[in-house]
Amino acid sequence: MTDRLTRALALIDAANRADPTREEDQPAALLYGLRMSAELARLFPDASDILQIAARGQHVERWLLPRKDYPDGKEGYLAWRREQARRHAERVGGIMAEAGYGPEDCARVGVLLRKEGIKRDAEVQALEDVICFTFLRWYFEPFAASRPPAEVADIVTKTARKMSVEGRARVLAEFSLPDPLAAAFRS
Repeated sequence: MTDRLTRALALIDAANRADPTREEDQPAALLYGLRMSAELARLFPDASDILQIAARGQHVERWLLPRKDYPDGKEGYLAWRREQARRHAERVGGIMAEAGYGPEDCARVGVLLRKEGIKRDAEVQALEDVICFTFLRWYFEPFAASRPPAEVADIVTKTARKMSVEGRARVLAEFSLPDPLAAAFRS
């Protein structure tokens, strides 16, 4: 790991330590970033610095823009997500610059965090697969327990649709999903 990469990851972690939400006695955003990095290392062990930074910074300081500040419903949710992606790209790009990365690398991490080129750009797709694996491994069960079955099925279908063919196959190999949910990963 390069000094620049180590510094960038440490700066992201420092920012996320300020998350007031706790999970497993840690700041939730810090824990999420560490989980993202672990999934990335497992799924894509040769990931570039940019992809490693994007994975760790995927939710940097997410709590600063609460979902409740946007209207209910799909339109409000999508507007909130777009603004989060923009903010994350800007913040992580600034962290990278502070760690010694040049403007091209800072711009590139923004492409990944805004998910520009999903299904066309290998690194954007790798980040999306890591996001989906992190959700399924760490967040799906509590999410599913608090939602009606039809909503869970819809979210699983949307998750599978965003993943690569290889990612969906790996989900089927690694997770024991009920058949109606597993079907989303077979298509």
